Amino acid sequence: MRTAFSWLARRIIFAPLCLLVLTTPARADQPNPNIVCRPELSVARRQELADKLRVITGWTELHFDADGRLHHGDALPADGSQHARALLAVTARGQNMMVLEDASGRADVAFSRVVEGRWKQGAGVRPPVFVVLIDFADFTHLMGDADALAAFNVGWGLLHEIDHVVHDSADPAAGGANPAGECEDAINRMRRECGLAERVTYFYTLLPGSERSDFKTRYVRLAFERTLVPNQHKRYWLFWDATQIGGLPDATQIAAVR
Repeated sequence: MRTAFSWLARRIIFAPLCLLVLTTPARADQPNPNIVCRPELSVARRQELADKLRVITGWTELHFDADGRLHHGDALPADGSQHARALLAVTARGQNMMVLEDASGRADVAFSRVVEGRWKQGAGVRPPVFVVLIDFADFTHLMGDADALAAFNVGWGLLHEIDHVVHDSADPAAGGANPAGECEDAINRMRRECGLAERVTYFYTLLPGSERSDFKTRYVRLAFERTLVPNQHKRYWLFWDATQIGGLPDATQIAAVR
């Protein structure tokens, strides 16, 4: 990758897709061996993630099997994002493997994060592996407008992390020209295809007055927008207590995979 994973050194909350528009095959019920859950990821968490991905992709039969492998199902897509389906299809044919891990409660993970992995055994004959850390608990602390909540959940977080790996898309630097960043530009395109509000910025900001609060809570907000007519936008907000959600990750962390 062009930045030697320098983007892994930054907080990854949750990206234009530089890919061809892919058509969905008539039958898609083939397991995706490149997206698999760790055994420790509970059935309930797998179901939660699959529920969100079904809505986003339009694959109504999408699920994880008993071995944790992602299946698309046989049914043709019902609405949803074509680019989200394309991203998962590219991942299925790619050389990298994505291992999904429950990172709930970890202080070094804010919503989701991807780290380069290493195999404990057989590394020479196995594909490059990346571990997507998902803090499911963080998402339960979210408050705000329904339109913003629908555009920011564990499904969107997973797609954001996958896009980082598959397309080497980057998150923005603070104060950069693109406030959402290259990765979120691609995710916003998927949101548009789902009829959802788009994320305006990558970085959240303190809720006005929070910096002067005597309480230990520090509420922050993240903006989303929907275009109603040309040059007219409606803004939606997400809020959460930053003291409840993990901080900046350690850039040197590497997850081990059996």
